[in-house]
Amino acid sequence: MELYRKVRLARSEGMSQRELARHFNISRDSVRKMLAFSAPPGYRRKKEIKRPKLDGFTEIIDGWLEEDKKVPRKQRHTAKRIHERLRAEHGFTGGYTIIKDYVRQRDRRSREMFVPLSHPPGHAQADFGEAVIVIGGVEQKAHFFVLDLPHSDAYFVRAYPAATAEAWMDGHVHAFAFFGGVPQSVLYDNDRCLVSKIQPDGTRVRATLFSGLLSHYLYRDRYGRPGKGNDKGNVEGMVGYARRNHMVPIPRFPDWESFNAYLEEQCLARQNDMLRGHTETIGSRLQLDLAEMRPLPATPFEACAQASGRVSSQSLVRYDTNDYSVPVAYGHQDVWVRAYVDQVVIGCRGDVIARHPRCYAREDMVFDPIHYLPLIERKINALDQAAPLAEWGLPDEFDTLRRLMEARMLKAGRREYVQVLRLLETFGMEELHTSVKQALKMGAVGFDAVKHLVLCQVEKRPPRLDLEVYPYLPRARVETTSAASYMSLMSEAAE
Repeated sequence: MELYRKVRLARSEGMSQRELARHFNISRDSVRKMLAFSAPPGYRRKKEIKRPKLDGFTEIIDGWLEEDKKVPRKQRHTAKRIHERLRAEHGFTGGYTIIKDYVRQRDRRSREMFVPLSHPPGHAQADFGEAVIVIGGVEQKAHFFVLDLPHSDAYFVRAYPAATAEAWMDGHVHAFAFFGGVPQSVLYDNDRCLVSKIQPDGTRVRATLFSGLLSHYLYRDRYGRPGKGNDKGNVEGMVGYARRNHMVPIPRFPDWESFNAYLEEQCLARQNDMLRGHTETIGSRLQLDLAEMRPLPATPFEACAQASGRVSSQSLVRYDTNDYSVPVAYGHQDVWVRAYVDQVVIGCRGDVIARHPRCYAREDMVFDPIHYLPLIERKINALDQAAPLAEWGLPDEFDTLRRLMEARMLKAGRREYVQVLRLLETFGMEELHTSVKQALKMGAVGFDAVKHLVLCQVEKRPPRLDLEVYPYLPRARVETTSAASYMSLMSEAAE
């Protein structure tokens, strides 16, 4: 650049081109270039590069690269492999460099281009992401729902054990409640929990549960092209942002509720940030989104999948490969099932007959031991081998009560012990546990005594057990001590 400046300055002062070439010891062609351009123009190719040795082989290369789109990425052709195949199979005599340059240029020409988009307020995008977390000391995979408002960059995150249809619906319910409104539209990918089928004309057949959500909140659903995540690039970016910022290092929480409370706090805290290219915080820009949203309906959508079933001979109802227990009184009857993200509710006709925590394992059994107590009372020999009672963590006082009952009443004592457990059908575990401890302390080992103590505790009145007439108390014999016994003790002491 300094030489350019000197040559052009000398020319402006009247020096001829011949004098400039001689004075600066450069060619006249260089002088003319420096006078024509104020800065070095660089190399300018006048004709396209010709590769005569590649003629006739480009169609073969293009065919191989098109076929590569149908195979795994790690098993596609490299430029080196293309060069080896052309030499071995087609007699190619050219070098590796021209193959490498052609493949690079072809790749650049085929890369997708994108149009910068503007996002009007009041519209949203939704997606699911995955991350490893620790809940209750157990490391597991979390599937977290993200609903993003691209206009303001505000977003909502909620985590679930699995990305089921119920989790999709529950995520929407909590997101709409978090923002206090319903977007005019939400952009999705073609997840099977939402779209059961894509018609040849591009229209979507919505899943039943998702159709119910749309009907409840009355917003428009929009979809990206299958396999094109960039069609909803904003929420894709927010999924990565949530994982990097809220789940690194690996989160450790006692339960899902506390983890989701933490995520909600992070979403609120981020609204105070001001992003690059903006003069207002996310929270300030969120007000425009909220102004364009629809109001929430009077009641939230019930985010649960519904199914029907029949109670088996083992008093179990199957849902999503897992078996859930119901009271044995409903054996072999038709029931309905409502599956939420955190629980499974089972009913018969108009009554709810069982509630269980939702199990996300496969082919597992979820028991409530209380459901089987009436049957075990009749089939008392099954008490020790009953699977529903195998992992029932009862307090130690219950084992003591059973041992005493069996010792004093044999088989009848086992049946009375089950009757004591059946009090849990009406009363809570804490109340029954307190009454069992009180009965053991008083020596009133029997069902009637425990039931009386529970009722007194609930009704807040003092117990009135007649221990003299209680039938199962051990009878004590008190004899009069004879004088001879004392004399024998005194004679032993004297010796």
